[in-house]
Amino acid sequence: MPLIVLLSAGFFLTALLYASVGFGGGSTYAALLALSGVDYRVLPLIALACNIVVVTGATVRFARAGVTPWKGALMMTALAAPAAFLGGLMPIEREAFLLLLGASLVLTALTMLIPVGEGEEVVSTRLTRAMPLAAAPIGFLAGLVGIGGGIFLAPLLHLTRWRGAREIAATASLFILVNSLFGLAGQLAKNGPAMFGGAMAEALPLLIAVIIGGQIGSLMALKFLPAKWIRWLTAALVAIVGVRLLAGV
Repeated sequence: MPLIVLLSAGFFLTALLYASVGFGGGSTYAALLALSGVDYRVLPLIALACNIVVVTGATVRFARAGVTPWKGALMMTALAAPAAFLGGLMPIEREAFLLLLGASLVLTALTMLIPVGEGEEVVSTRLTRAMPLAAAPIGFLAGLVGIGGGIFLAPLLHLTRWRGAREIAATASLFILVNSLFGLAGQLAKNGPAMFGGAMAEALPLLIAVIIGGQIGSLMALKFLPAKWIRWLTAALVAIVGVRLLAGV
């Protein structure tokens, strides 16, 4: 079976699972490409483009539903976006890139196991009010390895009971979308538009796969499986890919 077919299937499944729990899947896209032997400099370009495709729809739906807590979400996103651009702009060696990506995946798997309660009471604490300070370092890591960063932000927001579960999901979607755009801009400034154009031409089947998977995930998946099962399945997938990536560094 051609490699592009296997990759498309992996991207489809990743988009479906991540979209069903409110994320983009950028780290797993990059890892799947790395395991397939794709040039590591191209990975963030494709992963961030796929991220943008998956989370745009969710961000718009949350906004139309009046769920997004704009003041807090925009504050954290504004702090993270310039850092994401700088992360995308920064040169990085292959081994360091793969090590950071693998470690990010393992951490991602652990964060997805944190219970999320829909009816949690929002508690205003010093730690809650300090949450925007975490945005910039998360944004920098996001731009550096080609992810959106929402997968790290959301668990911190849940742990500090920053807002309710739906508001946090809406914030994470906006955070991922804007960071992915700024991270991609940094990658473009670093590698040039020619590399991006070539990457997108090769990645067209992958983009189509995540469009379909993301739509199914956000609109239908939660009707067939409990959210907890989807989170566990996603965490298992991410952990396996992350460990395999780290083992090859």
